[in-house]
Amino acid sequence: MIIFRKRGGGSLSAKKVKEKKGLNKYPRTLLEQFYRTMLTIRSFDKKVEEKFLAGEIPGFVHLYIGEEAIAAGVISNLSREDYIQSTHRGHGHTIAKGADLKRMMAEIFGKKEGYCKGKGGSMHIADLSIGMLGANGVVGGGFNIATGAALATKMQGKNNVSVVFFGDGASNRGTFHEAANMAAVWDLPVLFVCENNQYASTTPYMTTTSVENIADRAAGYGMPGVIVDGNDIFAVYEESQKLIDRARRGEGPSLLECKTYRVKGHYVGDPERYRTKEEVDKVCESNDPIDRFECTVLDGKLFSREELDAIKASAGKEVEKALEFARNAEEPEISELFAGVYA
Repeated sequence: MIIFRKRGGGSLSAKKVKEKKGLNKYPRTLLEQFYRTMLTIRSFDKKVEEKFLAGEIPGFVHLYIGEEAIAAGVISNLSREDYIQSTHRGHGHTIAKGADLKRMMAEIFGKKEGYCKGKGGSMHIADLSIGMLGANGVVGGGFNIATGAALATKMQGKNNVSVVFFGDGASNRGTFHEAANMAAVWDLPVLFVCENNQYASTTPYMTTTSVENIADRAAGYGMPGVIVDGNDIFAVYEESQKLIDRARRGEGPSLLECKTYRVKGHYVGDPERYRTKEEVDKVCESNDPIDRFECTVLDGKLFSREELDAIKASAGKEVEKALEFARNAEEPEISELFAGVYA
């Protein structure tokens, strides 16, 4: 269990919405999807970290390692036609929504075959064909985009849902209030997913946030607010399913706070002087979402160790193929430097 900071000292354990039980109700294909998605995200970001440190990737990269259960759990409830809006730490969301790993890696490498022809990089990957409205380098920049997509859905008479992911730091931006208030007033089909990873850049969230649980703010907008252990993919999946189904029924927006932990620095290369190595190691050893999934399915005899290893090897191969594609992809032409640039 993650240990969370609490005002006045001490600690606060993430509130468990309910105990995991009846795992046999999950189709084997869904369990494999959970595992494969989390592994692909982990393998992809590890490879990105490795190649960035080797000087092969330009710009900045922000890793999703340790938070994989949130993207995998929430997005497993969405259809291809549903929308997501991501953040600067968006590789996980993009992969979970079904993006092409090769085009993702090519974009991060700044290559012509990338999603944005190499101009967006790590923080601006988008694929409208799968409902991925884009990652956003501006903290809090996605709230109004996702809410606007939900408004469009409602005006068109469709039952699509819009999900916006954001961090604890972004919850303090004015755009959160504007979007949450509008979504609640107009009963828009939006799920606000706060990935509370305990740090806004270099600042512990409790030093800048007046409430212990960001989900408590939902009451101010007249919408449900739910807190879940973000490193438990079963809890994330089940609780997000309820809120997504609620939105589809036309009952309006909700706020889901997923308590997790950012095991890597704010960006690759962050000196991390604001926390101790012991703090990070404690979480990595006891609360890794992939390890927890493995323990659960192995204890329940739902998969063998050999079956899990085969899935892991398969996911790793797909990432290696993406890396090879990106390395061999064409560099953008100088003549295309300003094509598609409007600001």
